[in-house]
Amino acid sequence: MNKIFSFIFILSISIMLFTSPNNILNVIFSATEKAVTLSISLISIYAFWLGILEICEKTGLNKKLANFLSPIIDKFFDKPNLETKKQIAINISSNMLGMGNAATPSGIKGMQGLDPGNGNITKAMILFMLLNTSSIQIFPTTIIGLRITHLSTNATSIVLPTIFASILSTSLGILLLFLIEKLKKKGKKK
Repeated sequence: MNKIFSFIFILSISIMLFTSPNNILNVIFSATEKAVTLSISLISIYAFWLGILEICEKTGLNKKLANFLSPIIDKFFDKPNLETKKQIAINISSNMLGMGNAATPSGIKGMQGLDPGNGNITKAMILFMLLNTSSIQIFPTTIIGLRITHLSTNATSIVLPTIFASILSTSLGILLLFLIEKLKKKGKKK
């Protein structure tokens, strides 16, 4: 694979040198400027939401959220310990608010709490990964924030389509997970 990428890189550089290097350099610098601008926009959005998550943790709201979601978490995630419940609750609620990258630290801690330590992935871990990656989004704050920074005239117009698409994708993912688990159990019985 490295040979393929090396070949493509060398070929691209060669073509660039012989066709129109001035235009290519302008595009490279323009794209770099756009990347830095996007990064700054994302940093401000994530700094805000990570601050909100820190406030939730300092005020104990994460414990209340974990207690509120405890029956659901216990049912679907094989009754994890309290710290893992807190991390799962924070991750799910952060994802529901569209703070995907801000939810990553709690997702990692939640997954570590679900890991039995035997090197095997459990159904609870698969379900948590599915909920983390698909995530039902009630309010896609990161996308709305990016649309606002790019001067969208109606930044919130994506809320309903996002809710519909995320509910559909998450539901289908969960349905497939349980269907595959059922087929596995049926195959083991034979």
